[in-house]
Amino acid sequence: MMQDIPSLLLTMKERVDGWKSTGDRRHVFLGCYSMMSQAMHEAVNKGQFFHAPWVSQLLIRFSEYYFDALKHYDQNPELSPMVWRQVHDASKDPEINVIQNLLLGVNAHINYDLPLALYDCLAENWFQLPETHKQTLKKDHELVNEIIAQTIDSVQDSIVNPSSWSMAALDIIMCRADEWLLSKLISSWRNEVWQVNLQLLSSPGQEHRDRIRKEQEILVTHRGKQFISYL
Repeated sequence: MMQDIPSLLLTMKERVDGWKSTGDRRHVFLGCYSMMSQAMHEAVNKGQFFHAPWVSQLLIRFSEYYFDALKHYDQNPELSPMVWRQVHDASKDPEINVIQNLLLGVNAHINYDLPLALYDCLAENWFQLPETHKQTLKKDHELVNEIIAQTIDSVQDSIVNPSSWSMAALDIIMCRADEWLLSKLISSWRNEVWQVNLQLLSSPGQEHRDRIRKEQEILVTHRGKQFISYL
């Protein structure tokens, strides 16, 4: 378990550097995730969020889902969620390109991990919170979309393009339209995820939450298959 965000960012950097040195293409998603997390940490320190402690707590809990799934995959893949087995298996496939690796990781982490992390960080007090407080929490969630959009260019330039000459060429041809499309896609997913989180929060018990989680995993895995098949 990560103790604080600086430790988390250091762990991410060390893992990215190690994967790069061995040619492990899992560095593509984690490099992106690391840059987004750094931007989030800076926004917290600048006082951009209504509820900075909650955002920091969520950032840590969110990362735990990623690293727990990674640990399980490396030690016993069957214990890792189906969505993450799909991501890590694809990183070994030479037919899968850099953008596919990135989208598969983003798909799994946002659409599967994030609603679970949101629930974990909200469930204890959600029904005691006044509606105005709930709305500012949602605004904090939405502010992350803006931070992601502002970071996409840097991700493209420092992680995606150096890993693929074809992606660099596409970036030039599309005049940054590809980054705009990616940020819009991520924002759309994050908006959907907030609704999944509300379903989890309003569920009558663990059995119902497990059903929501399983349905989400099936949806996310199917979306991943589409990325693998059509790109």
